[in-house]
Amino acid sequence: MRGFTLIELVVAIAVAGFVLGASITAWPKLHQAMAYRSAVRGVFASMNTARGEALRSGQAAVFFVDLDQRNYGVGDKVLGDFSDALTLRYTLAEREVDARGRGQIRFSPDGGATGGSVEVLRGDGSGVRLRVDWLLGSVTQEAVGG
Repeated sequence: MRGFTLIELVVAIAVAGFVLGASITAWPKLHQAMAYRSAVRGVFASMNTARGEALRSGQAAVFFVDLDQRNYGVGDKVLGDFSDALTLRYTLAEREVDARGRGQIRFSPDGGATGGSVEVLRGDGSGVRLRVDWLLGSVTQEAVGG
């Protein structure tokens, strides 16, 4: 007859309980890391989307960041939200803050842009700066803080 002994079952349940307990305590940190990565990828992709849209359509396209509503997008379309655990900052020309208080980076059809940067920061102050070059309209990222 084959089977498990009581000791083997108790050990298996104890190991499963330990793994479950460890994963539950790590969940908030994992969730924050996923929200940070998602925000950085989303902002980077949205900036490049606006740039591509301007080049393709022959008309200016606008990327925006709304610090009050904690979202970002292209044109009037919101493409993503920021977690409350993240700190946001932008550096833009004063004229690129619209009546609603949204910061904007305008991409022109000739490949240029108004330029500026958006910082997405974790709770410890580390994060990334997404920078738009005014001459070429290219989007780059660099680490900040930490």
